Amino acid sequence: SYTVCGETETHNARTVGIRHRGKAFVICMAFSVLTLCLCFCLWLCVLKADLSLVRFIRAELTRGYFLEHNEAKYTERRERVYTCLRIPKELEKLMIFGFFLCLDAFLYVFTLLPLRVLLALIRLLTLPCCSGTRILQPAQVCDVLKGFILVLCYSMMHYVDYSMMYHMIRGQSVIKLYIIYNMLEVADRLFSSFGQDILDALYWTATEPKERKRAHIGVIPHFLMAVLYVFLHAILIMVQATTLNVAFNSHNKSLLTIMMSNNFVEIKGSVFKKFEKNNLFQMSNSDIKERFTNYVLLLIVCLRNMEQFSWNPDHFWVLFPDVCMVIASEVAVDVVKHAFITKFNDITADVYSEYRASLAFDLVSSRQKNAYTDYSDTVSRRMGFIPLPLALLLIRVVTSSVKIQGSLSLVCVLLFYLGMITLKVLNSIVLLGKSCLYVKEANMEEKLFQKPPSAAPSRTSKASGYMLHSFTSQPIHNGDHSTSVLPNSESDQFLTTPDETEEKDLSQDGMELTHRAPKKDLLEIDRFTICGNRID
Repeated sequence: SYTVCGETETHNARTVGIRHRGKAFVICMAFSVLTLCLCFCLWLCVLKADLSLVRFIRAELTRGYFLEHNEAKYTERRERVYTCLRIPKELEKLMIFGFFLCLDAFLYVFTLLPLRVLLALIRLLTLPCCSGTRILQPAQVCDVLKGFILVLCYSMMHYVDYSMMYHMIRGQSVIKLYIIYNMLEVADRLFSSFGQDILDALYWTATEPKERKRAHIGVIPHFLMAVLYVFLHAILIMVQATTLNVAFNSHNKSLLTIMMSNNFVEIKGSVFKKFEKNNLFQMSNSDIKERFTNYVLLLIVCLRNMEQFSWNPDHFWVLFPDVCMVIASEVAVDVVKHAFITKFNDITADVYSEYRASLAFDLVSSRQKNAYTDYSDTVSRRMGFIPLPLALLLIRVVTSSVKIQGSLSLVCVLLFYLGMITLKVLNSIVLLGKSCLYVKEANMEEKLFQKPPSAAPSRTSKASGYMLHSFTSQPIHNGDHSTSVLPNSESDQFLTTPDETEEKDLSQDGMELTHRAPKKDLLEIDRFTICGNRID
């Protein structure tokens, strides 16, 4: 009985399913017929409307346009793309050249400066003291002052405990360390801007001719200010290196990630601003200095970590990926930043050749007989890179990390010193040859033989006696008394960019008066010179 009931229910279910499928089929067929009817009615309406809809659809499907009707616009867009593609190559050429310029000035502190100080002291001790005659040349006086500053600051650095500073910084929270690192970057720029003025004031005060009227507070106060500045700046860089070391040694690498992301925040604050060529020159110099300083900081971090692990080479390969990541992020940020700045401000990639020629001119001019400043000081002003504090910190870290015991260690130190001298000499020779080539390509040879400009009246009244080092171009006035101060040449046009132009045309009694702001040469632009109402 159960079997018969089950078969009956199955048969009923099949019958119901067939009925439902039949209804669905009928509904679909009815809907299809209705759709066809609507399409037919629509087609009749189109025929009555004189086929306007058909013509519109056919025009949308077959219409065309010709890009050559606006050829200039599309050519400009294509050139922008090519410029963005050229930026990495041209920028890295400038960065590599500027890196070796900073390296040359940095190696000078370790190699030639001690020898020059030794020669100056030998001359000072061997020659008799004669009144009215100059025993030491101005350059030798500056070298002796630099040597004394380094010795005094190095002795003061021994009272700073690096380990205690490391543990104090490591005990802070991640967000607090991120804020501290940003504050240290701002403080480093402020120290660099004021520090070179302090050093220049000391050099000029110590070498100023005695027959002039005294307009300064004395050599000793200037010397004490210079020692205090170098010491404080070295402490500041030490805190930066310690913070970076804490970021490397953190377990989750969160602090290192935040510090690297800070570079990408720099893109937002730069690319959407108006930039002139002079402002971009300042930013390029700042990027060169920042990249070189970061390399030295990474070297200090590696030395401290290798010392903690007893110079185990396996630990170096643990640090190597993080070091490469920091360097890669720095390069990527610079490329993206400069690519979009040049794109938004219609600046060609050839401008980096002008910047390179300007830096090369500083190196070549420092080798002339009429040179009025040392090359390392020129790099300090141009890029904001002052090698004394950084060199002082590196000496302090190396002497505390590397223990010298026995005669074999002394021989190794001597060989290392000779190797650094060899590297310095080879680097200087290659840089000088490349710089002469760049200056010749830029047609700037005639500027090498011009006399250095005299100090401006506003600067001579100051007690600091700051030595002007840039070539100034005089504003042009339309009138009967117009005079040409500098000869006109292609190099003047090549390296001259208007910083701010203001033209006012007034017509009165048939006469026209035009006011123009003076043009600034790239040779006038230092790291902390105001260009376009700001410093980049």
